[in-house]
Amino acid sequence: MTSIVNPPRDPNTLSNYNNFLTTHTELNFNIDFKKKKIAGTVVLTLKSITDAVAKEILLDTSFLNVMDVILDGKSPKWELLPRFEPYGSALKIILEDGVQNGKSVQLKMTTETTKNCTAIQWLTPAQTRSQYPYMFTQCQAIHTRSVFPCQDTPDVKGTVQFNIESPLPVIASGLPTGDKDLGKSADGAIETKKYTFEQKIPIPSYLFALASGDIAKAPIGPRSVVATGPRELKAAQWELEECIEKYIETVEKIVFPYQWTEYNVLVLPPSFPYGGMENPIYTYATPTMISGDRENVDVIAHELSHSYSGNLVSNASWEHFWLNEGWTTYLERRLQAAVHGEPHRDFSAIIGWKSLQDSVKQFGDSHEFTKMVVDLKGKDPDDAFSSIPYEKGYTFLSYLEAQVTKDKWNKYIPHYFATFARQSLDSYDFKANLLSFFASDTTAFKALNDVDWDSWFYTPGLPPKPNFDTSLPKVEDIKGWSANQVVVFLDAVQAFAKPLNMRDSQTMGSIYGFARSQNAEVVSRYYQAALKAKDETVYKLTAELLGKVGRMKFVRPLYRLLNEADRALAVETFEKNKDFYHPICKNLVEKDLFG
Repeated sequence: MTSIVNPPRDPNTLSNYNNFLTTHTELNFNIDFKKKKIAGTVVLTLKSITDAVAKEILLDTSFLNVMDVILDGKSPKWELLPRFEPYGSALKIILEDGVQNGKSVQLKMTTETTKNCTAIQWLTPAQTRSQYPYMFTQCQAIHTRSVFPCQDTPDVKGTVQFNIESPLPVIASGLPTGDKDLGKSADGAIETKKYTFEQKIPIPSYLFALASGDIAKAPIGPRSVVATGPRELKAAQWELEECIEKYIETVEKIVFPYQWTEYNVLVLPPSFPYGGMENPIYTYATPTMISGDRENVDVIAHELSHSYSGNLVSNASWEHFWLNEGWTTYLERRLQAAVHGEPHRDFSAIIGWKSLQDSVKQFGDSHEFTKMVVDLKGKDPDDAFSSIPYEKGYTFLSYLEAQVTKDKWNKYIPHYFATFARQSLDSYDFKANLLSFFASDTTAFKALNDVDWDSWFYTPGLPPKPNFDTSLPKVEDIKGWSANQVVVFLDAVQAFAKPLNMRDSQTMGSIYGFARSQNAEVVSRYYQAALKAKDETVYKLTAELLGKVGRMKFVRPLYRLLNEADRALAVETFEKNKDFYHPICKNLVEKDLFG
């Protein structure tokens, strides 16, 4: 019998996942705050998908120490291959004999992270405003390989067992199954516990998540808790308890019942580089969401929607990232429309369109990364990260909805997520599935067949601009505006062909008090408009804000504009705060400032 070996769809992995698939991962880790490392053993169950073709197993690693490898109870020959940027060093394990199709092997590896790990941020007590240290992982897109050897691709999904030892409470991307006192550490200094979790729904490697620190919890719904620092807990609970269950019930009506049992939120320290990260069971969320006005909880609407798009149904590679983020943004806005009224869908899309314009302008309108389906061969997916897959993807899905009518599209939504649940797909799978679903509907099928799919997938720059409902942003004066209406106003100010002059910027800031806002969405946009106006009164304020938040949505544009206005201050601010930022954020800001 001849085996057919298909080439892998993901160009950003060094693993030979076209020969073997990880079906289960067992993680036995100790979190060492003193040495700032995670060490222990990783056990992978790998199923052969060819008929004894492969003579080796290749796994992704990056800046990782591998001390020992055991294959089915024996010691095989293995080596770490030379580093290949930006993907790391493949771990090569030699097989004495091939593995028959459908048979599995078990690979146990002893590993530890290093100071160059790109997934983990270690925070001192001072950085967390408490007496305890803190650590958290951020593994998307290709950073899990710096925590443990794996097939670090979204095209492979498996179940996970977490067995984590730490002196501080632990949260992971699995359902908690208990904790056990282990007594004092070897030096007798620290009481340690083992925390166990299980993830029975297969997930890709980038959804591996750990956090440990002085974490307290409070209920925010019948199947939800919020976790954060004890001092921040009450404010976080108030911010979220009104919306969580309502959001879950609403998205369930759009798609189908929630699959992950619990939906919880971990509010991280300020250096977290994203608005949110859709880790299963526990969404990681930015503390800038806790603004005291419940105006920024749309972050939760987005991350909750990821429970379907991204987590349950995943893009097969980062070249098709729009499938994760476009669908999630679409569900988020449908959710908001169902809760707040249909005009809110376009209101959010107007804010998104401005973000899309900014991203296209930053890259250049003919840049590869402004396409919906991008070429990432030899490239780091982090370099392509922007609002483009979110907003271009959303615009495309809204366009498709309009082609077939909303009522018909509503029937396709649950079909799509049911068809690809617990699987990964690319843009061509999506297109084929959509056309198949509407094959018996002559009108809809013709409309979809007439879509210029190649232009949507591969044309750089902005897509055709939709006709947005602009009724919500049109308010006569700022009195009584919501924070999101202020955001639309400040986005419009930033988009002026001729920037405000310094005097007008200072007048606007003085009258409306934007600099005094506790809402980071508002204050960051005001600073951007003022920096474009070369308003020196905000230079120092901007530098201060950059020392308090690590969310890249705010940090990167503010550094770019501060760099144009006062390069010395921008460089000084970065040097002062670079260790405050997560490694992903630090690396990208370095590229923005120094090339």
